[in-house]
Amino acid sequence: MTVVIVNWNGGIYIRECLNSLEKQTVPEYSIILVDNGSTDGSLELVRESFTKVQVISLGKNLGFSGGNNVALNEISTEYVALLNNDAMPDNYWLAKLISALENHPDAGFAASKMLFYHKPDQIDRAGDVFTTAGTALLRGRGKTSDAYNEKEYVFGACAGAALYRTEMLRDIGLFDEGFFLLYEDVDLSFRAQLSGYKCIYVPEAVVYHVGSGSIGEDTPTSIYYSHRNLEWVYIQNMPDGLIKKTIFAHLAYDLAALIFFVAKGRGGIYLKAKWDAIKGIRKALKKRRKIQENKKVLDDYIFNLLDKEKFIPRLTRRLRVNRSS
Repeated sequence: MTVVIVNWNGGIYIRECLNSLEKQTVPEYSIILVDNGSTDGSLELVRESFTKVQVISLGKNLGFSGGNNVALNEISTEYVALLNNDAMPDNYWLAKLISALENHPDAGFAASKMLFYHKPDQIDRAGDVFTTAGTALLRGRGKTSDAYNEKEYVFGACAGAALYRTEMLRDIGLFDEGFFLLYEDVDLSFRAQLSGYKCIYVPEAVVYHVGSGSIGEDTPTSIYYSHRNLEWVYIQNMPDGLIKKTIFAHLAYDLAALIFFVAKGRGGIYLKAKWDAIKGIRKALKKRRKIQENKKVLDDYIFNLLDKEKFIPRLTRRLRVNRSS
């Protein structure tokens, strides 16, 4: 059993994160910390205070995808957990995730119940959703912490607190490093589902997540990578038979997002994201051919995994977030 943490200037939270990991009830597990060129002293802190943690110092920022892949390429344990450096797991987190995969052999990965660190009575996310507009949603965000208490299959897992069968990752491939950050776990979840691996949501596996510590919400960085990468997820993974069912909703979402960001004064970075997505379409189509050739499930199975896009509730939530920020 291995836990991987990718760190980039996580000095504020990395100590608490690692202290929480040391309290896990699982008898044997190792921790690998991949440092993406931190300059805040967090790498030195880990080396001095957590001597049992294996440190891989990259010296530069390879992003979430690249950083995790460096460690994942070295792992041979049956399971690997990924954890954000600003996520504090409950003592039973690993044990509950492992138990869920052992009791659900058709599941290739497991999602945690992530609560807000500063508002532990609210859900950050309870697994990931993908909608009929070809975009992701944070399942359960803003709901009370006692909601979403049923163990059930979901579309995907936030890689900030998830457990994967190493065998599944060897089969479907690791994170797409072209994404750098954001939507890379949605892409992996989609590829897993297309290959027949289910995702089990485990409400007893609780993590307290600070969230947006490094890139923020609706910053130029988050807008650029999320709105560039969501196009690549859609292009690479959506089956041929489902494009005609989803393309108009997808384009409507893009138009609505453009209007939203223009109104916020961020239209330029949004348009750059879409332009760069278009510039990368040749590579995306090449990846699509390989992904679709490996598809092992029916289109109806994938379509039934998708949540109906609800534009108004999404907009309402975003406006509420912006008013409170």
